[in-house]
Amino acid sequence: MKLFINSGSPFARKCRILVQELALTDQVQMVPVVTTDSAPDHVAVNPFAQIPALVTDAGETFIDSTLICEWLVAHYGEVALYPEGEAYWAARQLMALTQGVLEASVKRVIETRRPESERSAFWLKRWEEGIHRGFAAIEAVCPAVVDDAEYGLAEMSVAIAATYAVFRFPDIDWLANAPKVAALTATLEKRQSFIDTYPS
Repeated sequence: MKLFINSGSPFARKCRILVQELALTDQVQMVPVVTTDSAPDHVAVNPFAQIPALVTDAGETFIDSTLICEWLVAHYGEVALYPEGEAYWAARQLMALTQGVLEASVKRVIETRRPESERSAFWLKRWEEGIHRGFAAIEAVCPAVVDDAEYGLAEMSVAIAATYAVFRFPDIDWLANAPKVAALTATLEKRQSFIDTYPS
């Protein structure tokens, strides 16, 4: 299998962590790409030139990080990505909140890479406020204690979102009012799969 990635992408990191947790590192070839290059082999897999993108041994392609994780577990895993019953919906809502934080964070990163004279102060502020609101909403529903050996995709996504925001914008204290998010992130970031995939 081939997984198209970028070492700085939080979306690709979700898949990279799971590949390690499922002991699939020998079966999944990591293919680093620069999304702005729109390399032919990349756009052949994902017409939007986004990451991650997975090509299976059977030649199937999947281009959404959550979908890729679900496919990997369905075919190679014996772990539960989500809790059962009503807790399933709470986990999916938590993931939706982290997705919003990640999308706003990535947009803010892209804006800061524009020439300073072309940056929009309005959008930078809007995305910053959105990220703060997102972490506040996550904090309200985040588990107070997470066993690092028993966590799901929702908890993984919380840690990935928090680490990415802090990594990209270290001058902003994103988690000042989110102690549960900070504690969960600190716990999961000690796992080897998280250490090995820390953004760069």
